[in-house]
Amino acid sequence: MSQRLGPLSSSHTEEDHSEQTLRPRNLSDYFGQERIKESLKISIAAAKKREEALDHVLFHGPPGLGKTTLAMILASEMGVSIRITSGPAIERTGDLASLLTSLQPGDLLFIDEIHRLPLSVEEVLYPAMEDFAVDLILGKGPKARDVRLKLNSFTLIGATTRYALISQPLRDRFGSAYRLDFYDESALSKIINRSANVLNCRIDDAGVIEIAKRSRGTARVANRLLRRVRDYAEVKSDGNITAEIAIASLAQLEIDNLGLDQMDRELIKVMAERFNGGPVGLDTLSAAISEESDTIMDVYEPYLLKLGFIHRTPRGRTLTRYAYEHMGIEPNNNELQQHLI
Repeated sequence: MSQRLGPLSSSHTEEDHSEQTLRPRNLSDYFGQERIKESLKISIAAAKKREEALDHVLFHGPPGLGKTTLAMILASEMGVSIRITSGPAIERTGDLASLLTSLQPGDLLFIDEIHRLPLSVEEVLYPAMEDFAVDLILGKGPKARDVRLKLNSFTLIGATTRYALISQPLRDRFGSAYRLDFYDESALSKIINRSANVLNCRIDDAGVIEIAKRSRGTARVANRLLRRVRDYAEVKSDGNITAEIAIASLAQLEIDNLGLDQMDRELIKVMAERFNGGPVGLDTLSAAISEESDTIMDVYEPYLLKLGFIHRTPRGRTLTRYAYEHMGIEPNNNELQQHLI
């Protein structure tokens, strides 16, 4: 299943429906990822000058950092339509061929979780990306014949949280690949201020900082927390978001001053108390906390690694002294000597 969006205006018309989306519509409203933004600005300007489609782009990194948003911004900046789908949704080569033949000149095709494309579908992408053509086999048996369909020039935007799982032939066909990093507190503060304006909620600087500190370096989390704090402020106070309101609201959600939630703390606690700080294998840890291993690896681990709370080793995951200190847990002295740093 895919979604088609027309040319995205740089105005705030769609943002009037603030409960539907907080996504920025142009690069000037997109905060953070400055190196990527500057590179994309050059690519956009060059493509417009040559009156060509953008080169194919691959975004990778942890979830919630703005890969889909950047794809939609590229469509807006280029003044073209974007077709949005995902790797698991494209099950057959015919599904992909239908998508590709429906694209108009210069359009963008965004495939989220592109590493999950079936191999047979991925192979259809190769000539489409290089030659703007699709090779299909019509019929079966002796009457089968090859047919090459010419495509309009288009831009493929791929996004993935598992860059290593994308095959080398597919990676090589992207003109540029960008890794999105976690946002710093300054960028998150700008995102929260902009979102607050879109949501028409009042928030002071101290309230912005408290939410930004707990946003796990992730724009999506920042916007989600802002909505919850806004709800709390409207019910428990006069609607103004202050530092005190933000702290009280997030404490109710069991989110601490570093943005760790109940599951993060449970993961650390289990590693410390049941496995003596590690090393512990991912599957074992998954069974111990009743959570999918992919969820641990894609959702929880990246931020804990960023904080320096855990390490990945050939033998498994281990806790660091920073995790023990934050949780207020006394480590076993023998384990401290062996692997805490």
